[in-house]
Amino acid sequence: MRTATYFFIFLNLSLAVFEEPAVYPLPFLVTSAVEVLCLLVFFGRLTHFAKVTLRSVFWKDTKNICIMVAILLSLTDLTIYGVLRIYNIRSVRWSRIVRPIFLINFAESRQIRRAFRSIRNTLPEITYVFLLFMFSLLMFSLMALKLFGERNLQTAEGLPYFRNYLEIVFDLYVLVTTANSPDVMMPAFDFSSWYALFFIAFVIVNTYIFMSLFLAVVYNNYKKHLKVMFGGAD
Repeated sequence: MRTATYFFIFLNLSLAVFEEPAVYPLPFLVTSAVEVLCLLVFFGRLTHFAKVTLRSVFWKDTKNICIMVAILLSLTDLTIYGVLRIYNIRSVRWSRIVRPIFLINFAESRQIRRAFRSIRNTLPEITYVFLLFMFSLLMFSLMALKLFGERNLQTAEGLPYFRNYLEIVFDLYVLVTTANSPDVMMPAFDFSSWYALFFIAFVIVNTYIFMSLFLAVVYNNYKKHLKVMFGGAD
């Protein structure tokens, strides 16, 4: 039964590959039939669990409530989406985001729940580092706006360079990953080679210092919570 549960969870999650918009699109009737089959299996598994569990215990378990809510939401969304398709009205399958709930909340997924809880417990403790990183990013973006915004520079495509604050924030956020380096600094570098120091300082502070600090905090807190929960009750 555990193998069957995992198989249908995997099948349900894999539908995203075949549903519109999809990598390998299949007809709506095929994907909807598979999804209904998966939901029926999940409902049957939940019903079986209810038969061998005390009613008071079953209804106090939030995992069971989450599964039932996810099934109802998925069926409701599937029905609405199907009706709208009949009238050629485009819509979005918003219930896809609830599919991981089945992976986390079934009784067979105890280790996954422990890992998920460790991640959840880690998030509040890394908030301060994340806020400090965002403050650094916003300050560097403000400096970039003041440095380059009034110089009427243009990108290689002829677009305005660093004149919109939100676009600057996004470009520098991408620069943290070095995905747009060195292209993002070339208009400023062509104007004056000294401007390269700004981008070098940004990469040192945000990519090498903050990202390393962020990774260290995430790893240490996750490991701490995982050790605490490893021998705890489910």
